Amino acid sequence: MKFTDGNWLIREEYTVLGAVQAHDFEERDGRLTAYAAPRPILTRSNMLDTMLLTVHFHSPLPGIIGVKLVHHAGVVDRGPAFELSSQTGDHVVIEENENEAVLTSGSLSVRIRKGPEWAVDFYRGDERITGSTQKSMAYIKENNGNTFMREELDVGVGEWVYGLGERFTPFVRNGQVVDLWNKDGGTSSEQAYKNIPFYITNKGYGVFVNHPELVSFEIASEKVKKVQFSVAGESLEYFVIDGPAMKDVLGKYTSLTGKPALPPAWTFGLWLTTSFTTNYDEATVNSFVDGMAERNLPLHVFHFDCFWMREFHWTDFKWDERVFPDPVGMLTRLKEKGLKICVWINPYIAQRSRLFEEGKQNGYLVKKPNGDVWQWDLWQPGMALVDFTNPAACEWFAGYLRDLVDMGVDSFKTDFGERIPTDVAYFDGSDPMKMHNYYTQLYNKVVFEVLEEKLGKNEAALFARSATAGGQKFPVHWGGDCYADYESMAESLRGGLSLGISGFGFWSHDIGGFENTAPVHVFKRWLAFGLLSSHSRLHGSKSYRVPWAYDTEAVDVTRFFTKLKCRIMPYLFNTAVQATELGLPSMRAMVLEFPEDPTCELLDRQYMLGDSLLVAPIFNEHGKVTYYLPAGKWTHLLTGEVVEGGAWRKEQYDFFSLPLFVRPNSIIALGANDVRPDYDYADGVALELHNLEDGRTAQTQVRDVKGALEMTVSATRSGSAISVKVDGSGKPFTFAVKGLGEIASAEGGVEVTNGIVRAGTGEKQVEFTLRLA
Repeated sequence: MKFTDGNWLIREEYTVLGAVQAHDFEERDGRLTAYAAPRPILTRSNMLDTMLLTVHFHSPLPGIIGVKLVHHAGVVDRGPAFELSSQTGDHVVIEENENEAVLTSGSLSVRIRKGPEWAVDFYRGDERITGSTQKSMAYIKENNGNTFMREELDVGVGEWVYGLGERFTPFVRNGQVVDLWNKDGGTSSEQAYKNIPFYITNKGYGVFVNHPELVSFEIASEKVKKVQFSVAGESLEYFVIDGPAMKDVLGKYTSLTGKPALPPAWTFGLWLTTSFTTNYDEATVNSFVDGMAERNLPLHVFHFDCFWMREFHWTDFKWDERVFPDPVGMLTRLKEKGLKICVWINPYIAQRSRLFEEGKQNGYLVKKPNGDVWQWDLWQPGMALVDFTNPAACEWFAGYLRDLVDMGVDSFKTDFGERIPTDVAYFDGSDPMKMHNYYTQLYNKVVFEVLEEKLGKNEAALFARSATAGGQKFPVHWGGDCYADYESMAESLRGGLSLGISGFGFWSHDIGGFENTAPVHVFKRWLAFGLLSSHSRLHGSKSYRVPWAYDTEAVDVTRFFTKLKCRIMPYLFNTAVQATELGLPSMRAMVLEFPEDPTCELLDRQYMLGDSLLVAPIFNEHGKVTYYLPAGKWTHLLTGEVVEGGAWRKEQYDFFSLPLFVRPNSIIALGANDVRPDYDYADGVALELHNLEDGRTAQTQVRDVKGALEMTVSATRSGSAISVKVDGSGKPFTFAVKGLGEIASAEGGVEVTNGIVRAGTGEKQVEFTLRLA
């Protein structure tokens, strides 16, 4: 939202009262408060007929400093509010001298200048990382009576801003205007399903604006050396989060707002859906499932989209008996084939739904201010909204979900949740403007908690479209409605990388695109990208997404990459645990893994899958790809080719390959099963050590399907000797060295056959040394 007219003038409709001078300071209970005047206080008469900005500085967790600007403190906060973690203790130090007041938390400190020129500076040790200069903090009045609070934080030379949720516009936010307001706009617009008021920069700090309502960002746009953010009202709170590495920022941000839950291992397999508006019944579903089996295509989850319920009845949680006369029997038969089941739901209640009258009579539906049920005809006739601020409504909604889980449903696709009106009244009195974005959090929370209650911890998974800050606690999320073309494939990747760098650990997208039917070459290229994503789903709008609907080679490509994903599951599931423990995304922007490499700062057509696998999807019919490898020797996982990094590469690939490289100094754990995502990862695991440099140590871990640590592996190189230590469960494993030539000998009671060490049977600790030829 722009308030200025160029560099010097204020727009005619606004009056901007910015902080000019610090008048006074107070310290109480670990909180530092400054009072800032909008004009110099030179005489006592200057103290009359003016306002003071009250600015509170505090720290909920080490390395995080909160700033709250308040104009009038008498405004009632009706909520909702983000659920944030905090701790008490001695991590806050406040000091004051004649020049400044300083609050320090961990490595981060904020210095508030005394004297005639207001300034707030954030330091990492002795390095200033950002700050707010004179008049940047401001209270703004519009001629029509609206009021706003604003902050402007500095952006340095060469500093790039990322994040703010799943955005499909250019990956680097500099120069963009971003209004955080959840909308159902598809992937080809500036609108977003998942608006997250958190950004991170390549200087190794992040900023979280603690407001669920509309937050308007001007990112090096209105003022090219500032990130401006503003909200309507009388107060504004934000947190500066220090790294110093970008990964550390995500760790601290997710400690504040919530770590992602660990999805069950089966969710990482291939999902197939009925598609949206296609015709289907049990026979059609079985033709898909059996067709996959007949073609040796591993399939792990089957999803029923909207029309499992009767038309005009969404949502009533009742199978359409005309099409599915025996839903319990059908689900039992599908599960006997080894499948998990997902069904589509949304929080909207059509007037013909059996839930409508129940909800109306019991006050479970969102109301108009006059007490009527809020309704419209967009999407469903007479559609109403479940009021998730009402605990009784949450329990009512959850009861129907429990019935479905008891019937055999394992997961819910929690669609929609973006088009939430603001001319309404909520049960608990919540502010409708704040509820617009926050509604999705309550919706997904209810569904996720039912699954946890019924199936157990780490057995719950959604397939969610909308989100706000904290939504990462309820995975998995997917990218929404995209077109079936390369442009949408690329914009989907941008959105996923942006969501990941906004604190979300897991992400998916519709393989082949949702709208229209992809040309076969688009579908095959998208298969490789989709099956090298955290989660993988075949889904469309008006046509089926079974691979044989495209051509025979599409079947073969599906088989190849599905089996590959199953094989890399020991590596991928360890990456998933990192997401839950460290707040790191499974699919990582290159800048997150290589923050010291300037080339990686702008890359958005390739990514790291975990910390050790580089993936560069191909976005054209001819298989041509241009990608960048950071410095070091990289090994192509599929071909074994070793190439030197630190350079751009241009290559051409068929449909059964793409740039898929192993980072130097990595150990990749490959499983012994290529048909399921959920198996004993440690049993027969193949450990591959890639291009270990002299003096370096490589490490990895292998988990079980519950996420518990089952095996730790480390390898250290000294000259031609590589010392290996494996602590595990006594299950057999193999160990191979890649990119370093032949193994001349082995010490420690292990034998090498064709360059592969076989060990581990019955031995919980194995140590050996390999000598290179």
